[in-house]
Amino acid sequence: MIVITNPITIINEIETIHSLFENGLELLHVRKPEFTKLEMEVFVSAIKQEFRNQLSLHSHHQLAEAFGINRIHFTEKKRNETSEKCLKEWKERGFKLSTSIHSMTDFEKLSDVFDYAFFGPVFESISKPKYVSDIDFEKELKKRNNNKITLIALGGITSERIKTALEYGFDDVVLLGTIWNSNNPVENYKLCQQIDLSY
Repeated sequence: MIVITNPITIINEIETIHSLFENGLELLHVRKPEFTKLEMEVFVSAIKQEFRNQLSLHSHHQLAEAFGINRIHFTEKKRNETSEKCLKEWKERGFKLSTSIHSMTDFEKLSDVFDYAFFGPVFESISKPKYVSDIDFEKELKKRNNNKITLIALGGITSERIKTALEYGFDDVVLLGTIWNSNNPVENYKLCQQIDLSY
């Protein structure tokens, strides 16, 4: 199970991130689209060194190596702007690569340099109200041929919906709104974790 940071800075964010890791979080995607390089450096510096190899950067990829981060994420736009040669170079340097897709057609076309892909919004987004897809995910995932790349459900994932997403054929889920739009992010994470493990 993966968590994505809130796109904007929030109160006690670093403390909450540490607590999530201490409660079993395996992977945190750092998505701060408005951050400058310096802001990203300050943010990542505040995260304990012992957790940095469990981070993935969505932007300012050039900072990854210096911080001991070995995962980077490519938005759909960034992926389309990046050559296969460049992607392979990241891979050859030992990085795990992920990306975002919005259709099964895009998923099937993905280069096998990618380890996993986020696909959504599967349910109505919690962090972006009214943001919903018209894709029938249950039907779409039956067409899946590309099994080398892990497919991860994104969008509107709550503890009640994890089982449904996995039944559709997703390999895992990513949490965003259910964590950061709640009064108790860590307790919400633990609840999701129990559902995931009991599936």
